[in-house]
Amino acid sequence: MTIPILICDDSGVARKQMAKSLPAGWDVEVNFAANGQEAIDMIHQGLGDVLFLDLNMPVMDGYQTLEVISKEELPTVVIVVSGDIQPDAKKRVIGLGAFDFIKKPINSDELTAILQKTGLYAETDEPAQAAAPAVDRAASHQGSISMFDAFQEVANVAMGQAADLLARLLDVFVLLPIPRVNLLEISELQMALQATEDNDTYSGVCQGFIGSGIAGEAFLLFHDSSFKDMAKLMRYDGKLNELVELELLMDVSSVLIGACIKGIAEQLDIAFSQGHPVVLGQHVNVGDLLSNNNWRWTKTLAIEICYSIENYNINCDLLLLFTEDSLPVFRDKVAYLI
Repeated sequence: MTIPILICDDSGVARKQMAKSLPAGWDVEVNFAANGQEAIDMIHQGLGDVLFLDLNMPVMDGYQTLEVISKEELPTVVIVVSGDIQPDAKKRVIGLGAFDFIKKPINSDELTAILQKTGLYAETDEPAQAAAPAVDRAASHQGSISMFDAFQEVANVAMGQAADLLARLLDVFVLLPIPRVNLLEISELQMALQATEDNDTYSGVCQGFIGSGIAGEAFLLFHDSSFKDMAKLMRYDGKLNELVELELLMDVSSVLIGACIKGIAEQLDIAFSQGHPVVLGQHVNVGDLLSNNNWRWTKTLAIEICYSIENYNINCDLLLLFTEDSLPVFRDKVAYLI
């Protein structure tokens, strides 16, 4: 009997990759949702006996979706598929009723093993002939997927890997956003930063990276109001001063920049060499941190990730800027996702 399954993810790239990862012999009808609210509506329509659920989405995220499914006792088996691989993420979704958790990028063998545990799929010597074409048609019905969708999904996975490292280091839960990806003129970037200035001051670090025809700079902009709680998490009991704050800044930037750049490199199957970190400034307005940078290009692919830590006043922005010359190579490297 054909099983209706539902793939819920705000990324068209992720939905397509999830559909292509399904076992070839599984007799299914594949449906798609872009957020949790759409998924709930489709489950009510009988279109999701199995739900593959992302966590970080607009409108209704994965955690909220699981809460609704539990409250309404909806008839669906939920398998969370996410780039948020923090230990607490898996614990939380299992606690909310998910059957299992699988990390992005998806490992097909791991997915098959989980599906076998549900009892809704069993490998056979003679796979169903119509199943694979049906899955392929469903994936193709996602329509055209832009390069920016692919860039965003690569950033999403790398963001989760960096958050996992920070969460394990500090024994916290890192709140993750949806990465923002834009192609900007450098002048537009500077104007955008000035427009977002608030009453807080920032301290910043910059680190360059290069490899296989792709180059750029990573900026960590740390809210100065976050130093007190960060010192507490790092178990520093002394008086805060600029030297201590600089040490905390360098520690956090090493984790987030290093892990995020490594996560992107692994997905592109390349290796980046990283330069020495450079302190941009301490206790200044966000626009001033980047105003003195000698830009060597006119356009940039900008990826912005805003990290925060649950139950602590800790916020920092990771800004990855790829050079204009890197874009053709970057496009070629992510073409497999489209």
